[in-house]
Amino acid sequence: MAIPAPDESAFTAARGRLDALVKPLGALGRLEDLAAWLSAAHGEVPPRPLDDVRVVVFAGDHGVTGAGPGVSAYPREVTAAMVRVFLAGKSGVNVLARQVGARVRVVDIAVDDDLDGVPEQVRAHKIRRGSGAIDVTDALEPGEAERAFEAGRAVADEEIDAGADLLIPGDMGIGNTTIAAALVAASLGLPAGEVVGTGTGVDEAGRARKVSVVSAALARAGSRTSQPFALLTALGSACAAATAGFLVQGAARGVPVLLDGVFSGAAALVARDIAPDAVRWWLAGHRSTEPSQHFALKALGLDPILDLGLRLGEGSGAVQAVTTLRAARAVIADMGLLADAV
Repeated sequence: MAIPAPDESAFTAARGRLDALVKPLGALGRLEDLAAWLSAAHGEVPPRPLDDVRVVVFAGDHGVTGAGPGVSAYPREVTAAMVRVFLAGKSGVNVLARQVGARVRVVDIAVDDDLDGVPEQVRAHKIRRGSGAIDVTDALEPGEAERAFEAGRAVADEEIDAGADLLIPGDMGIGNTTIAAALVAASLGLPAGEVVGTGTGVDEAGRARKVSVVSAALARAGSRTSQPFALLTALGSACAAATAGFLVQGAARGVPVLLDGVFSGAAALVARDIAPDAVRWWLAGHRSTEPSQHFALKALGLDPILDLGLRLGEGSGAVQAVTTLRAARAVIADMGLLADAV
């Protein structure tokens, strides 16, 4: 898959302008790095305003929630209920997105519910109801990972064609931190005990149960995880595959993508294996409390913009980094030059 390269000449020009601003060299730290990155992504200095920010929450259920008590602090029925909360504009990401003027869209990829009464466009890309319990069976049937990946690409196209300047992948699915841990462990060759966290807030017994589930899943999948779509089929979910497609297509269209937490980080690892150059179009919005995200971001070479101790998901952490990106753009666009001040 062809991925365009960010504009190196714009990056160099941005660095030159930043050094010439009315301030000591490098005094604005990470804001300068982000300003140069955005300039390269947009191919111009200063970069264009980030006026149209779009969050897409991929929703789906995961079979690991039936793997006994303690895998999640909440029952899987919460996933369907949360779809309605998103549509009502009452979720955490809805509230936080409004603060920066971002739009939130929810997409039912694999919710284990008919979602009666929910607008048809929410269900237009649905692949299946739920996924298999990865400790005992594959998450997806043959071909479903590829279909979900293409669905994610189609959603990215829809948002970009509607004017998106910045894409943010969100996630909703009880059990998703267990899935993310399995994907990261398999991708990076790590033991379950190093990548599993507390997710929604399970106690130590719950975390031990999650470690057991991920260990069993890794042993069952074996060497099949060396190929990205086989990995998604064995240990992922339709949501993870759709998120990977969304990330890749954003890069293919030359639109910056701001990763959220642990789930989008795990999907990004798989997406990188499908389209290695896509990572040049991604930023990490924030650092999750989940250890698997730390490993994923290190492997991707991404440094989180914010670290607020968040573990909500939904895209809620990434939307708070939008203000920082806009500040970086304002610095290079609006600050005066030192040469004009002396």
